[in-house]
Amino acid sequence: MQALSPSTPNNHMRPSLARRMGRQPVTTVRVVRCIYRSDPVNFPNGIGSNRADWQSSCAILNASSKNISREDQPTEGGRADHVAAVNGHNSAVDLNLVPIDASKSSPPVAPQPPKPLTITDLSPAPMHGSQLRVAYQGVPGAYSEAAAGKAYPNCEAIPCDQFEVAFQAVELWLADRAVLPVENSLGGSIHRNYDLLLRHRLHIVGEVQLPVHHCLLALPGARKEFLSRVISHPQALAQCEHTLTKLCPQAAREAVDDTAGAAEYIAANNLRDTAAIASSRAAELYGLQVVSDGIQDDSGNVTRFVMLAREPIIPRTDRPFKTSIVFAHDKGTSVLFKVLSAFAFRNISLTKIESRPHRNCPIRLVDDANVGTAKHFEYLFYIDFEASLAEVRAQNAMAEVQEFTSFLRVLGSYPMDMTPWSPSSSKVD
Repeated sequence: MQALSPSTPNNHMRPSLARRMGRQPVTTVRVVRCIYRSDPVNFPNGIGSNRADWQSSCAILNASSKNISREDQPTEGGRADHVAAVNGHNSAVDLNLVPIDASKSSPPVAPQPPKPLTITDLSPAPMHGSQLRVAYQGVPGAYSEAAAGKAYPNCEAIPCDQFEVAFQAVELWLADRAVLPVENSLGGSIHRNYDLLLRHRLHIVGEVQLPVHHCLLALPGARKEFLSRVISHPQALAQCEHTLTKLCPQAAREAVDDTAGAAEYIAANNLRDTAAIASSRAAELYGLQVVSDGIQDDSGNVTRFVMLAREPIIPRTDRPFKTSIVFAHDKGTSVLFKVLSAFAFRNISLTKIESRPHRNCPIRLVDDANVGTAKHFEYLFYIDFEASLAEVRAQNAMAEVQEFTSFLRVLGSYPMDMTPWSPSSSKVD
């Protein structure tokens, strides 16, 4: 980039001299012209040579030239004009240039309210010890918050009221990661999140498995024999059904959005006849007492969470990896056997198979002149297999799967959660 400032022509006279000679004064105009060069030019302490840097420099030079040529003309409110154009295109850049006049004392400027978003919000994931922003569904005290803390210790957990809001928080750079549940060892798959994985363009970069330890919570002084209602997430109610029948046979069950939200609701409304199924951390946060600890029916109650990011990670072979894919075929489910054989032939273990309705093409019609019209449901298939995409066998398997499918997408290739796990002990008071 070059900045050319032509010198003032000789016939440009000072205004006082022009009046004495009976001529109109000529106003001096400074011209700053920016020329973009395709060849790299290196300047000491300079910026890059790409087009974005060039346009930014043009904006600064244009603003500077306006400020110099109009230094005797104060702008309204003491604020510099917007940059009108950069290379012939309108620009919305506001440099907020404020002229400084040392001869006049200005009153103190009132503090401006904080802006919703700044350039620091639209930044890559923090590094070098900075706090990672991790979105999760629920309120503080939810199991998803505990999973976010296990996946990213010392992170800044950002609660979201819905699963889709957590996806959008990462896409809009309001969060760096999202930690969301996809399946439970007792309740099965969380279908909503499988559908959202396909709808959004985030990548799975890891997984974490969290043992679930349910507690029966109530206001201080409440006794379980006087409880008339137990509220919690539907899966939590199902996972504690038999234990609840022994503890509170008289209590009705009522489903709410999440476990910690149930505890918060009881505390906020001072409901002395209502209990919640939630974690012990929720009891600490909302001032509830643990009426009974470890009320899950099965000690092997584990929820699997996936960690989502805007960019995928590079697959490796120095540790166990898992890969998640989704595929479909326009000829129905008959292709499923061929896909599974591609993995079996290469000794690749599958850890999950999940089918979901194909919303774009839910029904396939097959006409038969002798029998009539057959209606088949179309499905998308989600598969997790134990291999890294950096392995040759996984690459060959994916190449073969691609031949059989009309749609194939890799959701992520990521490290498996290999942390030691001890099942939660069930205990009924």
